[in-house]
Amino acid sequence: MADTNGLIEQLEKVREEARVLVESRWQEFETLRKTGDEEELFAELSFCVLTANWSAQGGMKAQKIIGKGFANLPKDELTKMLVDVGHRYPQVRAEYIVSNRWIISQLRTLIEEPDPREFFVKNVKGLGWKESSHFLRNVAFRDYAILDKHMLRVMLQYELIDEIPKGWTKKKYLDYEERLKNVAEGFGECLGKLDLYLWYMIKHTVDK
Repeated sequence: MADTNGLIEQLEKVREEARVLVESRWQEFETLRKTGDEEELFAELSFCVLTANWSAQGGMKAQKIIGKGFANLPKDELTKMLVDVGHRYPQVRAEYIVSNRWIISQLRTLIEEPDPREFFVKNVKGLGWKESSHFLRNVAFRDYAILDKHMLRVMLQYELIDEIPKGWTKKKYLDYEERLKNVAEGFGECLGKLDLYLWYMIKHTVDK
């Protein structure tokens, strides 16, 4: 039986110490959504491509170094920079990022849509359900869950789920997301902020 209350109790223990960090990070997301140009939005999308099977910290380091270069660097140069920051799959990720450049000039329009996630899943290389949710949360979409291995382990620990899936279908992702939404409602925060509080509960830091 799901121990939703038990998880909320643990989140309440870190709410006050995490609040300033969570709100500061959320303000960054809202600012990017309101004022970011196409290349800045593409850099954030590329960050989410990089973090798949890697780490948020590594992705943040790469994004800081490469910045708007995601939009225009030659593939070989981009690959070398990903090697330099220690990415596990530098060549493949560079290929994804270069092949995704067609979306530059459309990102601002897309993030004004009410629910663009499935479009990203179907049309952007390197973005599945988790990564698309990650990008959209990072431009302040409130109601998407980022179901990475850390979140899934917590959900399993508190019996919100019975297993950690090896892959995602739309149906399973939305099902698991709905279960986490119950926690968000009980905690009084949107799913996007809940992820940041959960991350703080696990790692004692707030990444993105």
